[in-house]
Amino acid sequence: MIALRFQRSVPRYVASRALGRRAPGLVASHLAPLRAGHYDDPELPGAGWVSLAPRLAGICGSDLAMLSGEASFYFSPIVSMPFVPGHEVVATVESDGGGLNAGTRVVVEPVLACAARGIDPPCGPCASGDVGLCLRTANGHLAPGLQTGYCQDTGGGWGTRMVAHASQLHAVPEDVSDENAVLVEPLACAIHAALRAGPADGATVFVSGAGTMGLLTIAALRAYTPAGRIIAAAKHPHQRDAALRLGADEAIAPRSALRAIRLATKAWMHTPERGDAWLAGGVDASFECSGHAGGLETCFRATRGRGRVVLVGLPGASRIDLAPVWHRELEVIGAYTYGTEHLDGRTARTFELAIDLVQRQDLSWLVSARYPLARYAEAVDHAMDAGALGATKVVFDLG
Repeated sequence: MIALRFQRSVPRYVASRALGRRAPGLVASHLAPLRAGHYDDPELPGAGWVSLAPRLAGICGSDLAMLSGEASFYFSPIVSMPFVPGHEVVATVESDGGGLNAGTRVVVEPVLACAARGIDPPCGPCASGDVGLCLRTANGHLAPGLQTGYCQDTGGGWGTRMVAHASQLHAVPEDVSDENAVLVEPLACAIHAALRAGPADGATVFVSGAGTMGLLTIAALRAYTPAGRIIAAAKHPHQRDAALRLGADEAIAPRSALRAIRLATKAWMHTPERGDAWLAGGVDASFECSGHAGGLETCFRATRGRGRVVLVGLPGASRIDLAPVWHRELEVIGAYTYGTEHLDGRTARTFELAIDLVQRQDLSWLVSARYPLARYAEAVDHAMDAGALGATKVVFDLG
């Protein structure tokens, strides 16, 4: 197969960390942790596994954090190198197996949980349907890997071949385009985040960041919660336009966020001797979707007492003032991946909700650019600077 393979080494990590996202072409340099090449196809690990040919594969914010040396070492025990990245994948099944027929178009639910690892009985979270909280992502007959795209045994979407367990695969309806299908995985994350917050009927909420995850969170809030007013902070004009198109009531530059929230909620603004202002009052829930410390600080300072702050974007290691969390008794909630959701008195898989939403609402316009694997350096550079370049989701086209 032809694939991009990630292998971290100390010199490569130091170079990536030093240059981060500021150096176009970093991934093409001799120190790059990412390498294009011809590699052996991944082998089927056992019964219930099938071979896939990826069609489109997204470049995610967590992938960019990995390539730029910004990802937390917290995850190091549950990844195995070298691995082929790519966990936002729409693919074609190559041969019959696992209850699937060859030629079936599928999206991959990438968490490598107990079922994929051949672990029986499953751990407690997997038994309850919360596969994102699986306790065994370094166990079983697979190498460690929290998800497809971070495991050396499975391959990933940034290659022409990969393998997946039947429990990870969801058939794509005929009326859903590949561009919509490749958004199902991040959309499932956004739906899970929206439901984790559980905003009350008519609640005022704040979405910090309007990249892919921020925009999909707005769509998820409108589709699956009774939230009322949605205020979005978006750095670039095209992001503000997209936020309004997806259902935000107001989309403003980050520097204006606190003032806009104060006006919308009739809160009182306090200005400390040092540091940023904060609100007495504010929104009922905030969603931090950029992964940046500044966005999280704004969420803490803009959310009312006993409100909820949901971490949607992958946060990096940072120094943050937690005084607002303590003072206003905020609930800080993580929203990692997906599982089983409880909605309107029923239970549903998050991926099923995401597929249903892309059937009802065309989101394909969020896919801004497609690149072949051979142009991976351009693709990653484009994704690294997507906002400034007027883009949202950049994908690899392997068709």
